[in-house]
Amino acid sequence: MPIELKVPEVGESITEVEIGGWLKSCGQSVRKDEPLVTLESEKATVELAAPDSGTLSQVLKQKGATAKVGEVIGYLEKSGPAETETEKSKAQPVVPKTEKQPAANAAEVRIMPAAELALAEHHLRPEDVQGTGPGGRILKEDVLRRVEAASPSAQSPSSQAPSPALEKPTPATGREEEVVPMSRLRRTVAERLVAAQNNAALLTTFNEVDMSNVMALRKEYGEGFQQKYQVKLGFMSFFVKACIDALKQFPALNAEVRDTQIVYHNYYDIGVAVGSGKGLVVPVLRNAERMSFAEVEVGIGDFGRRAKENKLKVDELQGGTFTISNGGVYGSLLSTPIVNPPQSGVLGLHGIQERPVAREGNVVIRSMMYIALTYDHRVVDGREAVSFLKRIKEVMENPARMLLEI
Repeated sequence: MPIELKVPEVGESITEVEIGGWLKSCGQSVRKDEPLVTLESEKATVELAAPDSGTLSQVLKQKGATAKVGEVIGYLEKSGPAETETEKSKAQPVVPKTEKQPAANAAEVRIMPAAELALAEHHLRPEDVQGTGPGGRILKEDVLRRVEAASPSAQSPSSQAPSPALEKPTPATGREEEVVPMSRLRRTVAERLVAAQNNAALLTTFNEVDMSNVMALRKEYGEGFQQKYQVKLGFMSFFVKACIDALKQFPALNAEVRDTQIVYHNYYDIGVAVGSGKGLVVPVLRNAERMSFAEVEVGIGDFGRRAKENKLKVDELQGGTFTISNGGVYGSLLSTPIVNPPQSGVLGLHGIQERPVAREGNVVIRSMMYIALTYDHRVVDGREAVSFLKRIKEVMENPARMLLEI
């Protein structure tokens, strides 16, 4: 009897998801706990694993379709208990190495979103299609052309005459347009960003930090730190510690507006923005005030790896009392970050540049970073915001303060 593949519960208040893409095609065998399909919610992307070993026999919901929690989106035909390893080897044809090679290179070819949908719809693999787009990109037209060529009418004797479209694909002009729906995650991000602008009184203040002392510490102790903890000593652990120090002095930035009340949090759950394959996500370091430098670095590194693999858990993306966003890793010199509701503040970090600065009447070259604080003026006064950012600057330029708490 076929096993129903149902949409699992992926988080509180989430009632439906969007099918992100099937990782297996109909007729393919799967092992127990092997990922079958990605599911996108407004908070995260999760994978539905095979409940048992068998064969994916039917797909009811294709990529881009929506499905409610508990809805059946496909069927898995369970492997028979009498099937032996010898029978399995007989059932699986041996593929020559020359046929396996295109599959290894398929990931290098860019596939346009509409083409992905068409590939899934017609159960084709990227290596089955010849891309005619710029740089060999696979377009939707390429997939449809492949389907047409493989159709029975195309194989009949009356259609044996060479087709110009098949012999010589029309070259791309470079002015193609492609209309694809926004993913559920992207739609939710857009809605939250607009809501943050409309529902809060957001202002941004700026300062700059001399990173020379922190860089000297990393150079002096970085090798020993990595040998002991198996993780690099980065800048983010310093900024997380500096933020906690400043939040203790200015608790309004660790608070939120709830109806007509202000809720002050006596704990520090620091959200750290990391890049994923589908956009920016903000996993949370819970009780970061209790974490060591090494624990912070390990936690952020783990978030970054799992974000790229779409393996972050929903509860890791919820909550947070303050956020740090490092646009400097992408080359940003200065920007105005947007508060992540219902939080009251976000610290934006930027690229480090050597710049001439005045020190004791002399012009010297120092490694400088611009930092920005966007805050909700309903909760945080301008004086508090400026003082908070100044405290970050003082602590980062004199990192011993983090240990002495002065």
